[in-house]
Amino acid sequence: MHCRPNVMPPIIYPTKCCVQNTFQNTIVPHIHPSHTQNVNHHKYDHLHYYPHTESFANEVSSQHFNCGANPPADLLPPAAPVPPVAPVAPAQMAPFQTPYFEG
Repeated sequence: MHCRPNVMPPIIYPTKCCVQNTFQNTIVPHIHPSHTQNVNHHKYDHLHYYPHTESFANEVSSQHFNCGANPPADLLPPAAPVPPVAPVAPAQMAPFQTPYFEG
């Protein structure tokens, strides 16, 4: 008995690119002329001096930021307890006199 073989799908590789070069030879003449110039030199020595002094300065800067009305709670100092105050009876008032304003 003859069994058919299992056939897998093909594995396809990336295309291999081949380059074929052709060459043509061209002659380019190059001419290199030369010349000799004789130069007499006179040298000046320039002496430069750089006196130097040194000073010091301190710079300080500061910035102010307007952050609105409510500071973060962790920046506020703890509130001191307020002792209770006993009510005070008002003194004898003259007519048309309030406890807050004297008139």
